[in-house]
Amino acid sequence: MGRVPRLLVDLTPLRVSVPYRRMWLGTSLSAVGTGLTTTAVGLQVWDLTRSNLSVGLVGLVGFVPLVLLGLYGGALIDAYDRRRVILATSTGLWLVAAGFAVQAWLGLDDVRVLYVLVALQNGLFAINSPARSAIVPRLVGTQLLPAANALSGLSFGISMAVGPLLAGLLVGRAGYGWAYTVEVVLLVGAVVSLVALPSLPPEGQVRRAGLASVVEGLRFLATRPNIRATFAIDLTAMVLAMPRVLFPAIGATVLGGGATTAGILLAGVAVGSALAGLFSGPIGRVRRQGHAVVVAVLGWGTAVAAFGVVVALAPGPGPGGATTWVLWPATACMVLAGAADSISSIFRSTILQAATPDAMRGRLQGVFIVVVAGGPRLGDLVLGGTADVTGVGWAAVLGGLACVVGVLLFAWRHPGFRRYDALHPVA
Repeated sequence: MGRVPRLLVDLTPLRVSVPYRRMWLGTSLSAVGTGLTTTAVGLQVWDLTRSNLSVGLVGLVGFVPLVLLGLYGGALIDAYDRRRVILATSTGLWLVAAGFAVQAWLGLDDVRVLYVLVALQNGLFAINSPARSAIVPRLVGTQLLPAANALSGLSFGISMAVGPLLAGLLVGRAGYGWAYTVEVVLLVGAVVSLVALPSLPPEGQVRRAGLASVVEGLRFLATRPNIRATFAIDLTAMVLAMPRVLFPAIGATVLGGGATTAGILLAGVAVGSALAGLFSGPIGRVRRQGHAVVVAVLGWGTAVAAFGVVVALAPGPGPGGATTWVLWPATACMVLAGAADSISSIFRSTILQAATPDAMRGRLQGVFIVVVAGGPRLGDLVLGGTADVTGVGWAAVLGGLACVVGVLLFAWRHPGFRRYDALHPVA
């Protein structure tokens, strides 16, 4: 019995740092709200247009400001008091949430308004999220970074499951106005929780925000192989083996159940992420964090390939397009994939935060948000195109195997990353 608590998530960062506890609570509330709104916007655009292309444009409209402000926003984070940056962008996100609610209550029914709000939301998020990540080492210390990032993974996994579910229930039973209003309320709590953060100006030499500052950050990254490796290995996993684009077709033509099956598979990834966070107690004792990232990404690729095998061998939908028992082993593979991805994320975030000097953390976290946002979108394109040629099951198999091979080659070419020691962080 004495070993059980050591397996569970380490709550020490929440106990020892009141500012971190407040920020974690605010981030959790905000994440649920973001998941709710992202789902509700997709549903509303579909209701207004009945066009899959219009729904797909939501992602593109959000991606452009996310990339542009992810890079420039990092320079802002390194030039100003990060508490002020977080509060300003969190307040902006609340105003955007209010805009979503107002357009729904007024019945504007204009997809262009939704696109503008999505662009504003993603632009603010591109500054807000890196700013929050950049201050974590200052709030908890380097030793507690793995535990803090595991708590973030737990929060993210839960929000991925709760937000879309809440959106579906609210839209179906009360309408879009109430769905968006719930996010407004959640973000009020998120902003209030951040007010008491201490002043957090960047340490070391501060450079004025601008293009020169962005270039300086990129030059710093070019000389830091271990930090670059965290980005490269994540892109390998997401570009080659991100299966979410396959879920709608799998639900419609292979496993049955349509959109419900697609939702269950996506929820499986979220559940895996939450479980990895819940049972993350041992993570804080891992020193070879680079090696742990390699193993976790190998696990991701293997789970996606196994998912593809299950789908490829499935007999097809049941009578009337109903689901069959094959859905459950397929979902189990997605749970394992989500857990592996979460573990990889915990260690990659820890390496980035620990090995980057405070004066550079905003800019490097800005690059991180671009990689995290861009990789899965490129992965949608790669596996979506592959599926048109091979079918959805074999696309996942090939993607997962390509990820495994790519990571093995990466590990062979980057022995220094595999030897990365958490007690002696070297960028």
